Amino acid sequence: MGGVFAVIFIFCNLLLLPYPSSSLPLCTDSRAPLTLKSALEFCSYNGSSCCNSTEDSQLQKQFQAMNISDTSCASLVQSVLCARCDPFSSKLFTIYSVPRPVPLLCNSTISRSSSQSSQATTDFCSDIWDTCQNVSIFNSPFAPSLQGQAGAPVNSKFTKLTELWQSKTEFCNVFGGASTAESVCYDGEPVTLNKTGTPSAPHGLCLEKIGNGSYLDMVAHPDGSNRAFFSNQRGQIWLATIPKVGGTLELDESNPFIDLTDQVHFDTAFGMMGIAFHPNFAQNGRFFASFNCDKGKSPGCTGRCSCNSDVNCDPSKLGTDNGAQPCQYQSVIAEYTANGSTSQPSSAENAKPSEVRRIFTMGLPFTSQHGGQILFGPTDGYLYFMMGDGGGVGDPYNFSQNKKSVLGKIMRLDVNKIPSTAEINRLGLWGNYSIPTDNPFRQDEELLPEIWAFGLRNPWRCSFDSERPSYFMCGDVGENLYEEVDIISKGGNYGWRVYEGLYPFDPTLSPGGNTSVNSISPILPVMGYNHSEVNKKIGSASIIGGHFYRSNTDPCMYGRYLYADLYAGAIWAATEDPENSGNFSTSTIPFSCARDSPLQCSTVPESALAALGYIYSFGQDNSKDIYLLTSSGVYRVATPSRCNYTCSKENVTAVASPGPTTSPPSHANQLSPVILLSALLLFMAGLA
Repeated sequence: MGGVFAVIFIFCNLLLLPYPSSSLPLCTDSRAPLTLKSALEFCSYNGSSCCNSTEDSQLQKQFQAMNISDTSCASLVQSVLCARCDPFSSKLFTIYSVPRPVPLLCNSTISRSSSQSSQATTDFCSDIWDTCQNVSIFNSPFAPSLQGQAGAPVNSKFTKLTELWQSKTEFCNVFGGASTAESVCYDGEPVTLNKTGTPSAPHGLCLEKIGNGSYLDMVAHPDGSNRAFFSNQRGQIWLATIPKVGGTLELDESNPFIDLTDQVHFDTAFGMMGIAFHPNFAQNGRFFASFNCDKGKSPGCTGRCSCNSDVNCDPSKLGTDNGAQPCQYQSVIAEYTANGSTSQPSSAENAKPSEVRRIFTMGLPFTSQHGGQILFGPTDGYLYFMMGDGGGVGDPYNFSQNKKSVLGKIMRLDVNKIPSTAEINRLGLWGNYSIPTDNPFRQDEELLPEIWAFGLRNPWRCSFDSERPSYFMCGDVGENLYEEVDIISKGGNYGWRVYEGLYPFDPTLSPGGNTSVNSISPILPVMGYNHSEVNKKIGSASIIGGHFYRSNTDPCMYGRYLYADLYAGAIWAATEDPENSGNFSTSTIPFSCARDSPLQCSTVPESALAALGYIYSFGQDNSKDIYLLTSSGVYRVATPSRCNYTCSKENVTAVASPGPTTSPPSHANQLSPVILLSALLLFMAGLA
């Protein structure tokens, strides 16, 4: 009977194991691969690798200590050790969250559903056994150290495979495996993935206008309903009901969910930059706002200046910027609650504008490039905070590369565990939050504990893929040449101000010192565009990071990453090929308004493009539909046929026909050039 319970217990635990994550290039310590300046000497990796020259040397010493006399066996063992340097080493060395002493060795042909190259058809596990079975290998990596596996005792002095394992079958049952759709195996060469041919771009993006308001951020209600929160730059948040096809956004502008305009400093580049609702908001009522305050007008606006002695910066030497003193304006994250208005936070329609807790406060050195988006990680529940380099031409104080500065960084904070005052002072924290135990400072002691990634200029709109949370995408605004999208990884350095996207950057001012090109291994963007690609006369303004499209509304857009430019002259759809490889191809796609749009759309003169004004952000609801938040209103991606776009995957007969709606007069949606220019000035300085 006890045996039956044991089997049930093991089976239940297997059910709890997470599914293998997709094969995104990732190292065993969850960091993105390095970009090598030159090939490694011991391990045959160049271009991209999970090892630097020091780690390469350590592997060589480990190999030499094995004292392998047979050259053929030695060559195979060397390649196995060097798999630690493979850009896909995280998947090679971790199966079902269990670390392995050696990579998963290919011992059968590739699954048809796998994207791995056909080179992995060799039975590499058998090759190792056949070549090395009677060769002495001291401190063998093939000792039976995998928990629960048969073989010789772990502490034995045996050195040969035939002494450690009873047979080739037993050996390969432990160390071998096949490549599948969710994993990769190692065949003695760097992992490569098949390219299946870039799928053709969709014919166009169809939009329907569902609201006239202009908003900066949108967050789906955490209770999973058809509701979402919308916020503007002035400091107001509204709770809205998302309409079905043919309906308009149900939102009462006169009755905001919360009004923080008395706390928010709103002026050109400043305002409320982001909102985030706790994953358990429906139970605890907790939500957060990221905004700017003016310490000359608000008594609670009293954060430390980010220009300080820790980062070799003296605020008295900065001078004024647009009439403001250094650190006159602050970047704030504050916590609020909906508990006071109802016993069930999920049904709350209003919240009091009284802070529950100040999470973060920091003085800004200049008046631009301070990001401000906040969002909760879908798997870890931590709060991510996107912060720009603080402004100035070319990040003059090199804050983004300075590991003691929180400027030009993505921070990761635990807001569920509030530290004591002693803990805040001991760690030098900027507010009331704790540090997640797996933040990268534990691997890099020079990093401030808040930092998750660095080397960014002004991250504007980041998102996690709803199907693959390991894909954390951020649009990063360029200086004057290149706009980029990055896959953010733990401890990643994204190059600014040594690089602007793909290009080396030559700063004109360097009072804070320089970082040499050879001293860093930046992670390059996976997609982006040159300024001249959008408008050859005036260039582009700023990138607007978007989302992976995961709705069934437009089946031809499914799985593509959508992003845009502030000027709304172009929207891009990026396709990953092969899937889960991190390799993207991008193309601009035309966009127009549905002929039966609930609210009438205007068009760009002499063009079929919808006149969106300026695109501020993308949004996503609980049905995974995608929204564009623009200066001219709120738009939702609609079925292609409503714009006469062809999509072979669309079942046109199943598309719901919108009911009759009353459209406002055409002039109601025509924004004057003065209004558009004002909207641009109020927003653009924060992105530039």
